[in-house]
Amino acid sequence: MGRMTATPATNRPKRVLLAAPRGYCAGVDRAVIAVEKALEQYGAPVYVRHEIVHNKYVVQTLERKGAIFVDQATEVPPGNIVMFSAHGVAPTVHEEARQGRLATIDATCPLVTKVHKEAIRYAKEDFDILLIGHEGHEEVIGTSGEAPDHIQLVDGPEDVANVEVRDPSRVVWLSQTTLSVDETMETVDALKDKFPQLVSPPSDDICYATQNRQTAIKELAGQAELVIVVGSKNSSNSIRMVEVAKQAGVPAAYLVDFASEIDEAWLEGVTSVGLSSGASVPDVLVQEVLEWLSQRGYADVELVKTADEHLTFSLPKELRRDLRAEAAALVEE
Repeated sequence: MGRMTATPATNRPKRVLLAAPRGYCAGVDRAVIAVEKALEQYGAPVYVRHEIVHNKYVVQTLERKGAIFVDQATEVPPGNIVMFSAHGVAPTVHEEARQGRLATIDATCPLVTKVHKEAIRYAKEDFDILLIGHEGHEEVIGTSGEAPDHIQLVDGPEDVANVEVRDPSRVVWLSQTTLSVDETMETVDALKDKFPQLVSPPSDDICYATQNRQTAIKELAGQAELVIVVGSKNSSNSIRMVEVAKQAGVPAAYLVDFASEIDEAWLEGVTSVGLSSGASVPDVLVQEVLEWLSQRGYADVELVKTADEHLTFSLPKELRRDLRAEAAALVEE
């Protein structure tokens, strides 16, 4: 019997391995719908402090509908409505809005709110809180603001050497919700080596959607020569997905906002393209990438499903009130 030879890569059919789940998580869906509902109910303008979610397309779409994005609540004229983004804000920001006579809508993701509540609780119990996260990220700033005297940031395993606490028997770790699961646990392990009595949060802080998307990316990376993640450059969870793909051994992985940013040179010698998107990415952008790939011979799409997601969150309760009237009354006080 003749010796079997592997099919040359150039002769294999081209395909796209499409991750599921991908794209919008429950917290992002809630936040984007909250802006749309506010514009419907109260009319433009509705001000939003920082990007409602970290996605260029979503922000531009909402701007066209009448949302105005500002860096600080202090920029909003008195008597208006301001919404806080899905990433959460510190108590000082709520106070700024009150001082500025603004009606507020809090679109913080409930999973981020959970971390805020943990920070408040452990601070009341006088723990030192080690917050694993990336310096300067909005979510980290918001969580730290809940208990600034008790929280210190740990930005990766290499930062552990710098950590000092008052009492090694009263230390707890919390984390930003959009981190790499593997890197976070590496940091936790290093912290436990240094502080054997380190307390863990009651449940994992890294959000379900972040974990699910990273699991799917690992699955794709084992089968693809190229992974494309649709997401914005300031999206923490999207950046982590690219990193996870590379750590899982895929030869190349890239982050793009739009199909037009894909370089055709990336496809050279590639038969299997893995495709996913960050938790703040609407699926229309993924469909555009699929169309772009199809035009270049990658018409065969295989779904790689690693989890089912059914979680939904109710809209912010403030949307049930007449916020225009409330804002007007604040100015008259």
